[in-house]
Amino acid sequence: MVLGAAESAVLAFDVGGTDLKAGLVDASGNIRGLRRIPTPRDPGNPGDAIVDAVGSLAAEFAAEFPAHAAKAACVIVPGIVDSDAGIGIYSANLGWRNFPFREKAMQRLGLPLAFGHDVSTAAEAEFRFGAARDYRNVVVMVIGTGIAAAVISDGYPLRAGGFAGELGHALVPDPDGKGHTILEAVGSAGGIARRYSEKSGTPRAGAREVIERANAGDPLASRIWADAVDALAFSLSQCVSIIGTEAVVVGGGLAEAGDRLLDPLRMRLDKMLDFQRRPVIVRAQLGQDAGLLGAALRARALLPAAKATSGTGVGR
Repeated sequence: MVLGAAESAVLAFDVGGTDLKAGLVDASGNIRGLRRIPTPRDPGNPGDAIVDAVGSLAAEFAAEFPAHAAKAACVIVPGIVDSDAGIGIYSANLGWRNFPFREKAMQRLGLPLAFGHDVSTAAEAEFRFGAARDYRNVVVMVIGTGIAAAVISDGYPLRAGGFAGELGHALVPDPDGKGHTILEAVGSAGGIARRYSEKSGTPRAGAREVIERANAGDPLASRIWADAVDALAFSLSQCVSIIGTEAVVVGGGLAEAGDRLLDPLRMRLDKMLDFQRRPVIVRAQLGQDAGLLGAALRARALLPAAKATSGTGVGR
């Protein structure tokens, strides 16, 4: 039980590129129901397909747990998100543009509903309960097929209308000497695998395989891995210089490399910094449940008792 007690149950929905996770969190903070289904895809109506799935899952929870009626809900999604307006501005992977998620989901569920970005919401959970709980200026960086990030500044989430945290599209020096490229083209698990496959002629080499080959002394794999670490450190050095980052929390599939990633990343970042503070770099603690926990927190903030005592920060 991570969340503690609240006045009533809430629903939490975490929409990902592959899976949609849903949970009913009761008033004691226990997840009474947990579902994971393939993320529905409808090229003609991608947003409506998500809302329909959310409605169906909510009905399942209501039937299975009639003693724990939800009084609020939260839906979080990837892409560019305007959480204040309740709009999914754009998702390249799932296909919506300017879809009114909050309005549509509220109509479907008949509940007060919070809406937000998946990584930002997971970052708030890490800030409250996980690896970032001892810091107030944090970058949470999720490294998988791509790279997404969230920023907490002086204890407050930095959203900027949904456009903050797009670290994966920040420019970095191109290690192949072509000027500049974007961070996720070099530093993501997908970028690592793609670059190794292109340069080695080895199809379908995943990032884990590249790391293993680098550890075994493969010169090309070692260079690809070093390029990734350099690119990540470069972008983090910019964050430290601009927003004074105290802690970097690394999540996503590439974080499973553990110290094989974090140790060289710490060393490379240290060499790039001068008078700036040296941020701690730690692995995310809440794992795949961070988004769901964060969504439950946001839903709970809509309950009457929480609204009566709420502040304007993340919550501590």
